[in-house]
Amino acid sequence: MTALPKTTACICSINDEWLTISFNQPEKRNALTEELTTDIKNILDLFKDDHTVRGVTMTGEGGIFCAGGDLKSFKSGFQGGDQGFKDVQTASEMTGLFFDMINSYPKPVLMLAEGAAMAGGLGLLCTGDIVVVTEECKFALTETTLGIPPAQIAPFVVQRIGLAKARRIMLAATRFTGKEAFEMGLADYLAKDQDELQSIEAEIKKGVLKCAPVANAVTKEIVLATRHLDRKELVNFAAKGFAERMLSDEGREGISSFIEKRKPAWTK
Repeated sequence: MTALPKTTACICSINDEWLTISFNQPEKRNALTEELTTDIKNILDLFKDDHTVRGVTMTGEGGIFCAGGDLKSFKSGFQGGDQGFKDVQTASEMTGLFFDMINSYPKPVLMLAEGAAMAGGLGLLCTGDIVVVTEECKFALTETTLGIPPAQIAPFVVQRIGLAKARRIMLAATRFTGKEAFEMGLADYLAKDQDELQSIEAEIKKGVLKCAPVANAVTKEIVLATRHLDRKELVNFAAKGFAERMLSDEGREGISSFIEKRKPAWTK
């Protein structure tokens, strides 16, 4: 198994083949500072091809998930420094690639939110495969109240809740609770408190750990490809993934274990 990296803005741990990344700048409300996003990118890059790590949980320390962009750095860097239009545009593009990396990560990504997930923090939440929130968690896309658009997170919010609901919460800076997030489909599970949040996480992990790791990665690729491939391209892409996995050691083990009425090697 790959060794854990050194981090400055988050806590990283691995237990029972599961990677947990806890944002650890509660004094900054776990905003998406350069230190935090760099830690997340480095950790995910390190474990991307490590199949002994079966899934990822992202959560926040100090009773808050993530307050979104680092507004102080926006003021000092983008508006108060020497950076011009092209510099700000490039920085925004890099942010988009950061969200893309999480959204397409070849392992199941579980987001656990309590306290608040605001602006870019809400966008980050929407890049996860499975989202669990507490009833009292607070949400809002507040960018337009600051005179800027939710530029790079908009596609992921639309991806998760659909165009009509995304328009409503973006264009009116709508504030809503965890219960309302669950009702609109932004959250997959609703927890009463932190204890239930962890209990739901444990059940999700059990399900993921029944699945073959590379088969999960290929499945995620196929699901995401439905957004941009036409039907013929998708048939070919899915057929390639199916054939590769069917003839792989993982596929052979899965079929054999079913016929022999035993658990496959990757299931504890």
